[in-house]
Amino acid sequence: MGPQSTRTAPHMPKSATLLLGWRETLLLLVGYLALDWASHVHPLHGLDVTPWSPAPALGLLFLVRHGGRAVPPLALAILAADAWVRDLPLPWPLACGLAVQLSAGYWMVATLLRRRLGSKGMFADRRGLIDWVTIAVIGTLLNSLLFIAALNLAGFLPTAEAVEVFLHDWLGDVVGVLISMPLLAMLLEARARARLRRLLLGRESLSLVSTGGILALAFVVGEMTEFKYFPVLFLPIAWSAARQGLAGAVLTISLTQAGVIVAGRLLGLSAFTLLELEVLIVVLALSGFFIGVVVDEKQRLTAELQQTLRLAAAGEMAGALSHELHQPLTALLAYTRASQQLLAQGESGERLREVIDRIVAESQRAADVVSRLRDFFRTGTTRLERIWLRDILSSVAARFSAQAKQQEIELLLHPASPCALWADRLQFEVVLRNLLANALEAAVERPPSERRVRISARQEGAGRVCVTIEDSGSGVAEDMLEQLFEAFHSSKASGLGLGLAISRAIIEAHGGSLWAEAADHGVFKLVLPLEEKAVHGT
Repeated sequence: MGPQSTRTAPHMPKSATLLLGWRETLLLLVGYLALDWASHVHPLHGLDVTPWSPAPALGLLFLVRHGGRAVPPLALAILAADAWVRDLPLPWPLACGLAVQLSAGYWMVATLLRRRLGSKGMFADRRGLIDWVTIAVIGTLLNSLLFIAALNLAGFLPTAEAVEVFLHDWLGDVVGVLISMPLLAMLLEARARARLRRLLLGRESLSLVSTGGILALAFVVGEMTEFKYFPVLFLPIAWSAARQGLAGAVLTISLTQAGVIVAGRLLGLSAFTLLELEVLIVVLALSGFFIGVVVDEKQRLTAELQQTLRLAAAGEMAGALSHELHQPLTALLAYTRASQQLLAQGESGERLREVIDRIVAESQRAADVVSRLRDFFRTGTTRLERIWLRDILSSVAARFSAQAKQQEIELLLHPASPCALWADRLQFEVVLRNLLANALEAAVERPPSERRVRISARQEGAGRVCVTIEDSGSGVAEDMLEQLFEAFHSSKASGLGLGLAISRAIIEAHGGSLWAEAADHGVFKLVLPLEEKAVHGT
C-alpha cells in the first residue's frame, strides 16, 4: 500500500506449535463476536442472515496470517456467535458441524489467497487487489452455497426459501469481507494503525467530515427521492484515496458504512433496501480501494525510482570524481615525494615551505571537487564562476587526446571566440567529458580513415554561445532524439543510461539547453548564456 502500506501477507510465527497463541485466540473470539453483534440487523428466516457480515473478514485475516492453526478458534467463534448473538434454533451437533464447515471453507479461501498472492500481500498493488476481490467473491459464494445446502439437507430450511436465503447470506458475507477486510488488516498492524491515527488527527480528517455531510444529504434529503444523492459519496472517497492512498479510502469507506448502518436503523429501512445500499457501497468501496492502491503503488515506485537514481547518480559521481581527482592526487603524490627528498637533504627553509603550500593547495582543490559534485547530485547546487570558453574546451579536449591518438581518431578543436561564461567549471567539464566520451565511442565504430570528432563553438545572437560536438558515427535517428536523454536509456551494453540525463540537468541548471540533432553523423549541441547576460540576470 505504498511506502507505509499494509501488506497482509502469509505470516507464520517461529514457534512450531499447532495451536494459536492465547492472545490471538482471545482477539479472534472477542473480535468475531463484537463484529457479529454490530451487524445483527434484519434477521431472515430465523437464521439472522444480515445485509452486512464483517465477522468473516476477521476470520479470513487470521487464517491468512496464521494458517490452519486459526481454524479451531474460528469454529469456536462461529459457534459462540450463533448461540449468543443469533440464538439459532439448531441442535448442537448440527451447529458444531456447520461451524466446522464454515471454518474449513474460509480456510480454503485463505489458503488460496496465500498461494496466489505470496509475500506481496493483498493490498500491495492492483494485481493483488484484483486477485483478492476475485477470490473473496468466489470463495464466499461457494462457502454460502455449502452452508445453505447443509441446512436444506438437514431439514431446517425449506427448498422454496433456500435460493433467497442463499443470495442474502452470500451478499452479506461478500459485502462484509470486501468493505471490512482492508480496515481490519490495517488495525492489526502497528505501522498501519499509526498511519490511520495521523490521518484522523491531521488535515485530511476534513474529508471524513464532508463524508458525514454527504451522508446526511443522501439520507435526509434523498429519503423521498430514492436516495438519488447517494452516488455523491464517491467524491470524498475518491478525494481521500487520491490524497492519502488506500489508508484514506479505507477510513472514508468505513465511515460511510457506519453511517449507512446507523441511518438504516434510524430510518427503519427494509432489509431489501439496506441490501441494495450495501451493494452500492461495495461498488464505491472497490472504486476507492483501486484508486488508493494505484496512488500507493505510484508513490512506492516513485520512491524506488528516486533511490535508484540516487544510487546511479552516485555511480556517475564516482566516475566524475575519478577524473577530477586524478590530477590533484597525482600532484599531491609528487609534492609529497619532493618533501621527503627535501627533508632527507636537511632542507627546512623556503623550498620546503613552498612545497608544503602546494600540497595544501592541491588538497583544498581535491576537497572542492568532492564538495561541489556532492552538492550538485544532492540538491542541484551550482557554484558559478567566470571561465573562458576557449580554455575549458582546450583543457577537456587535451584529456582525450591520448585516447583519440591510440584509437586513431582525428580530434579537431576549432578555436572558440574569446568569450567568458558564468558557470560551474567542474560541472561544465563533466558535461563536456560525457559528450566527448560518447563521441569517441561512436567514431571508433567507423574504419580508421573515417574516425573524426570535432569540437566547435560560435556565438548565437547577443549573450549566448553554442558548443557543438560532432562525430563521424552513425548518428541518431529522429525517433530516438528525446529518448537519449531519458534516465536509464542507453545503447551501451554496460551503460547505466544516466550520462546524458545528468548532463542535460546540469546545463538546464545553468540556464541553457542540451539536445541532439538527427543527421547522418552524431551531432550534439549545448547553448549557455555568456558572462554579460548572467551578470544582468543576477
